Amino acid sequence: MSNVRLHWQFCLLLMACLSLRITQTTQACAWDYDTIAMERQRFPEAHELIVGYFVRHSNTYYQWRIQDRLKTPLEQRTPAHYDDIEVAYDKLGDSPKAIQTILEKIDRFPDQGIYESQANLGTFYIHNGELEKGLAHIKKAIEINPDAHFGREIYQQLLVEYVIKCRQVNGDDKLPLIKVTSLDTREHFGYFVAERLGHDFMNQSQLSKAAKGIKGMMRFGHYDSPILLEALGDLFISGGWHKDSKMLAARAYLKASYAIDDPEQKKIYRMKADEAIRMHEHISLARIEKDLKNELEQGTAFFSQIENDEMQWVRQGKNLDQEFEKKYYNADIPPLKVHWGLFEGTSTSTLVFGVILVTSSLTILLMAFRKLYKIIKRDTSSVNQQPEPPAQT
Repeated sequence: MSNVRLHWQFCLLLMACLSLRITQTTQACAWDYDTIAMERQRFPEAHELIVGYFVRHSNTYYQWRIQDRLKTPLEQRTPAHYDDIEVAYDKLGDSPKAIQTILEKIDRFPDQGIYESQANLGTFYIHNGELEKGLAHIKKAIEINPDAHFGREIYQQLLVEYVIKCRQVNGDDKLPLIKVTSLDTREHFGYFVAERLGHDFMNQSQLSKAAKGIKGMMRFGHYDSPILLEALGDLFISGGWHKDSKMLAARAYLKASYAIDDPEQKKIYRMKADEAIRMHEHISLARIEKDLKNELEQGTAFFSQIENDEMQWVRQGKNLDQEFEKKYYNADIPPLKVHWGLFEGTSTSTLVFGVILVTSSLTILLMAFRKLYKIIKRDTSSVNQQPEPPAQT
């Protein structure tokens, strides 16, 4: 029966190898799903901010708000009127007009809303490219209320200091801020924040706070800013290989590349995205980009709905603040559809190879079992055909 035992062991070995290969394939697909799901859980709303799938006003609204608030006679305007007007100008990309408006407010109401005035003025100067001047006002706002906006201004200060440092090192204001694409560099924003906070690395709680600060700037500022997207991507890769968020990081870097025209700058951002997913054996940059473009289309469609609503409300002579609140505040917004599939993103050659491998393995396994069956049948037959011992007399 040694032949039977040998062939049986051979069959078990084949079954183990085949099971291992199938398990690796299914684990890879499950890993794709689990990875992006865990990243989204680790950094809530980050995915939606990257692709623009969140509730926000259109330019139509901000144009209406300026006209609406300016209807109030000058002597009756409150600090809130000025805040609404200045923020609207900044949202429309007119930072000089926003600065002019807030300085008028500070001149009229020097002792009211000091924190808000310093925080907004600093932000407007930063958006206008006057980083040093803006930084001074952000620091004043932090001194007045360091915990306001969940400490967002603290990370705004760190980001501005980081941008200034990078521009001094690079000798220009071109993007990306850091041209090095390796994840191991200690030059990116995540390491800068850790060092400024007195740590070698940030733990998950510290990373979440830093990311929350950047997300706040995206939500209430310019969500598609390549600087904010680069900083967010840097934070996503700062959690160590087992707790980072590389798939979100790749999306952030790719989205940053879409916001600039220079081919060389685009190339570096794409290299950063590719490097972010380097350790993901079964995920390609093409797969990430395909998913990202689908998600961006969802964001565009969702925002178009808001934009169309606000344009219609203007035509109807309605109060946009009231109409927007009724429709979108506390509304049940459909979740972003994140696409993942069993073979999505897998190349044709890989699929063909997998089919051939599995088919070949099953064929060899079947042949082995047939051989085992023949051996067992032959041995059983030879045992049955042995002559009976002679009868005892």
